[in-house]
Amino acid sequence: MNVEQARFNMIEQQIRPWDVLDDRVLSLLTEVPRERFVPESERKLAFADVAIPLDHGQFMMPPRVEARALQALAVGQNDTVLEIGTGSGYLTALLASLAKHVFSVDIFSDFTTSAETKLATAGIKNVTLETGDAANGWEQHAPYDVIAVTGSCPVLPSSFQKMLKIGGRLFVIVGDAPIMEALLIARTSENAWSRESLFETEVPPLLNIAKPQKFIF
Repeated sequence: MNVEQARFNMIEQQIRPWDVLDDRVLSLLTEVPRERFVPESERKLAFADVAIPLDHGQFMMPPRVEARALQALAVGQNDTVLEIGTGSGYLTALLASLAKHVFSVDIFSDFTTSAETKLATAGIKNVTLETGDAANGWEQHAPYDVIAVTGSCPVLPSSFQKMLKIGGRLFVIVGDAPIMEALLIARTSENAWSRESLFETEVPPLLNIAKPQKFIF
């Protein structure tokens, strides 16, 4: 595979047509080597418009979803970021390339261990990787300027919104398969948040995330 041609094609055929036009994001997608974060057995799919399987039944989001999330969050160089769901570490690397610092938490210790090695190889040092269950939030370093949630939530936990600083932004995918909605939520004051619908997609739910009660008649 011609890696650079495949990367170029990914950007021009998948990312740009999905309304990702932010030059910072497009440059990052060129610079951060996605192929190094993909499992060896799936390397041929590194630039494909698919969710790439990881261990434990988890997945890397398709490149266009990662790119739209990154563009929507508009991460600044002084921002402190929380990523819930480290996974492969690729989105972690993208966030860290824009932010002051990223705290990334995953329930699987082998994911955080693997990501640590990959991030170090990529020369990315402004990331703290932690292992734990963040389905109900991760208050340890709150409040945050940016929160990125890489698994879906059947309903939006209020704890995620409350961890934001005023002016902070949250990317989260809400709903049940087959139709889920990617949202950008911004904290506008102590007790108010705005909500913008970005696109529809489908990703696996966060482990241990609360589910709405279903009525039985």
